[in-house]
Amino acid sequence: MKSFKNATVYVDGEGLKKCTVVFDEKIEKISRCADKNAEVIELPDDAIVLPGFIDEHIHGAGGSDGMDGTVEDIAIIAKTIAAEGTTSFLVTTMTQSPENITKALQAVKTYKEADSKEGARVVGVHLEGPFIAAAHKGAQPLEYVKAPDIAAFDAYNAASGNSIRIVSLAPEVEGAEEFIRHLTEIGVVSSIGHTGAKYAEIAKAVSVGASNVTHTYNAQTALHHREIGTVGSAMLIDELNCELIADTIHVSVPAMQLLVKNKPDDKLTLITDAMRAKGIPDGVSELGGQTVYVKNGEARLADGTLAGSVLRMNRAIQNIVEKVGVPFTKAVDYATINPAKTLKIDNEAGSIKVGKRADFTVLNSNYDVLLTVRGGEIIYKA
Repeated sequence: MKSFKNATVYVDGEGLKKCTVVFDEKIEKISRCADKNAEVIELPDDAIVLPGFIDEHIHGAGGSDGMDGTVEDIAIIAKTIAAEGTTSFLVTTMTQSPENITKALQAVKTYKEADSKEGARVVGVHLEGPFIAAAHKGAQPLEYVKAPDIAAFDAYNAASGNSIRIVSLAPEVEGAEEFIRHLTEIGVVSSIGHTGAKYAEIAKAVSVGASNVTHTYNAQTALHHREIGTVGSAMLIDELNCELIADTIHVSVPAMQLLVKNKPDDKLTLITDAMRAKGIPDGVSELGGQTVYVKNGEARLADGTLAGSVLRMNRAIQNIVEKVGVPFTKAVDYATINPAKTLKIDNEAGSIKVGKRADFTVLNSNYDVLLTVRGGEIIYKA
């Protein structure tokens, strides 16, 4: 047994409070009293114990990418993002050849079966493409964009060991409605993204099961007063959970404030959408076979197109609090319980509550990560 003794803890349903948390693989006790049988993990006075962060949309970090298709690369990503407080994540693929996507998915299956205890936990896969709109491909290679295809998806899902949890797709493309129905039936989240969809198409998609919006504002139709497009629909339709890259590069501060103002508290999720250059020095990198130039926190293709981010989740929370003006615990919810609900793992992760997994992130007053704990074991220590 381990414990955080008389620490400031964000307790589910109670907010920030001084208490002792006793845990093994799961949280055993939350009380005012110390436990003499538990090993005390010493923390500085300004430490705050939070639920472990959950990143539902991240491509890579530490020089590795999920599309590299090896368990070694997944392990590097998992270990790298532990340093930013992330305890669970979805390996996110991108539009590529069927062979490359399949290889990446098979690596996820092998990695999950090995049940590595090092680094952040792989919950599953976010399949970002190839079922997107060519006109809104962003940094995804055009030649591999494909119309919604249930058979192709089922083959991908089988290759992953049925690990696909989210699929980003364009609802306006022919075949999308049937595809969304299929995903909904098998419990996979349909996420509206890389799309030129109008309000009517999005409303229809939601009616058949779509429930998420991929990196809101980016690679989708903007708000216009005669057609509110994807962005306006994301704000208007309460059922849609909105992903947000809060790096102030992909989305401006006023745009973030507008989204926060228009979404229910439990329908906004912070993501990093990070690529392999996160956690390593600036320079030339790669995304889906395309050269990416990373400088001053921005990752762009040669033509200037944004190509993912190098954002860390702890800094995303800091930006949301300090620049957008969101209360601290609400910002933490955006990176913990909200994605847990989307991924249907909120019964075991996403908040600090007796019986849930002992997944913790410990920050100091500067939002630096001091400690990351996954399933009761320390996976990162500053």
